[in-house]
Amino acid sequence: MATLGLIGSGHIGGTLARLAVDAGLDVVLSNSRGPETLGDLVAELGPRARAATPAEAGAAGDWVVVTVPLKAFDQVPAAPLSGKTVIDTGNYYPERDGEITALKDGAITESQLLQGHLPDAHVVKGFNNIFFRHLGALARPKGAPDRTALPLAGDDPAAVAHAAELLDLLGFDTLAFGSLADSWRSQPGTPVYGLPYAGDAADFMNAEATPAGADIVRARIEAAAR
Repeated sequence: MATLGLIGSGHIGGTLARLAVDAGLDVVLSNSRGPETLGDLVAELGPRARAATPAEAGAAGDWVVVTVPLKAFDQVPAAPLSGKTVIDTGNYYPERDGEITALKDGAITESQLLQGHLPDAHVVKGFNNIFFRHLGALARPKGAPDRTALPLAGDDPAAVAHAAELLDLLGFDTLAFGSLADSWRSQPGTPVYGLPYAGDAADFMNAEATPAGADIVRARIEAAAR
């Protein structure tokens, strides 16, 4: 059985873990505070889940999701991720992460920073533009008429396709839209960030989840501007 490795097990990581277990995947969770702090979540998830160190989660995963605050990107263990598809959920929030001039100026994207730290991995941007509650609520079986699409961006087409396989298993369609340099199009403040999965409610975090198909997501990606 395939395994999802999670480096970071907060709102997004925990939600992905639940979706993965529901899809029949094994899950290895980790965080910066140690496996012992994940006991309640592992107990909730059941026998398909276990807690480990970030390095162990990275080594175990057929896919590895890095879902940590951007300011901690350089603490992600590089060696275990060599050759792997690594899905980066990271967003830059200056109030949390501090000022990073290259990101503020648009000289580089968040996922390009992570790719530079993980030169032997294949980084794909994903899961960063949807609120975790909506992520948990919008999973649908393959072929469902109201299936939601999530955007992916990456430099390696094979890795993007591999990430899309995971999304399909978890209950989502995919819109692949470009390279890591293009991934700013799904970052905070863009038209595809949060809004399409909440019926365009301005306070999207408190709105009910709304399915958004590939056509909607594509139009939002194309409408992004700097």
